[in-house]
Amino acid sequence: MKKSRFTEEQIIGFLRQAEAGMPIKELCRNGGFSDATFYKWRAKFGGMQVYEAQRLRELESENAKLKRLLAEAHLDMHALKSVLGVKPLAPQARREAVGRMVSEHHLSERHACRLVGLSRDSYRHPPKADPATLELHEKIVEIAHVRRRFGYRRIHDLLRPQFPGVNHKRVYRLYRQANLAVRRRKKGKRPVNERVPLQLARTVNEVWSMDFVSDSLSGGRRLKYLTVADDFSHESVDIAVDFGISGQYVTRVLDRAALFRGYPQAVRTDNGPEFTSRAFMIWTQAHGIRHILIQPGRPMQNGYIESFNGKFRDECLNEHWFTSLAQARQVIADWRRDYNEVRPHSSCGRIPPAQFAANHRAQQANNAVTFNPGLYQ
Repeated sequence: MKKSRFTEEQIIGFLRQAEAGMPIKELCRNGGFSDATFYKWRAKFGGMQVYEAQRLRELESENAKLKRLLAEAHLDMHALKSVLGVKPLAPQARREAVGRMVSEHHLSERHACRLVGLSRDSYRHPPKADPATLELHEKIVEIAHVRRRFGYRRIHDLLRPQFPGVNHKRVYRLYRQANLAVRRRKKGKRPVNERVPLQLARTVNEVWSMDFVSDSLSGGRRLKYLTVADDFSHESVDIAVDFGISGQYVTRVLDRAALFRGYPQAVRTDNGPEFTSRAFMIWTQAHGIRHILIQPGRPMQNGYIESFNGKFRDECLNEHWFTSLAQARQVIADWRRDYNEVRPHSSCGRIPPAQFAANHRAQQANNAVTFNPGLYQ
């Protein structure tokens, strides 16, 4: 707005002269302003006193200042919403926001730092990772590339022996920075059925669960896997691989496993022909083993082995392409050894199943010695 060269007192004085009877043209000529300017003054200041005109000018100045401040506030809000959405707490996110506000909205560095609540020194000097953090980051990436279905918690379990002072939150932060999140698999919707809860095992070799998994070689020939797992320790008792597995074959596999572990008290299976064959029934009766058959069409009644088979497919079968039976047996033997002795299991207190079983056997031995009545006679 162009500033007038006449003060409020002078303008009101011109208006008083016109009210006193002085011709407007003569008044304009003597004052050096146009007729339009005079009529504009009369529309704005007509009937006002000098102090009222001064107050009006002050209000106009204050109103212009408030409009300017409101416009700047709206610009700041627009800049914050466009680069933040929700104000972050992490300093690295604030540094990125300051950089975008400076480049995209042409704000000064000082102004942008003040808006996001970050000091200019922190913006100009971001922290640098120390050698220990770089080593941890490289190890996390290495494990994630080898074990593709492992999340950050299992990676943290594997890192604890080498990095004892690192907690899971730090592993999670580095895991997310490396963009290593495992993609969630969509589960198909199933009809709601009555679920029969599994009877929990209380000791090793109380119940073994068994099932079959199918696969094929690169040439197209079918492979059959017999998976056996201990319900209590979640150990993989054995994984047999062959082109065909009969009921007699199943009993030979179980006898071989029993040489090292002993026979179980019970076995849980589905209603497949291998588990309902005469050879398998005679074997269970000969060794006094209770045979638990699940209901047809209810695989979750054998949930322990179903869970194990899911891990077996994801971490072993889907990661390898077998060309021969010998190769398949070697790879699966290595995976089974890793599953039992290295891979942490959440149901075992985040330790490997073999270590969990060894701890349980040691605890049972200590309890037997402690409560042996013969020691106190």
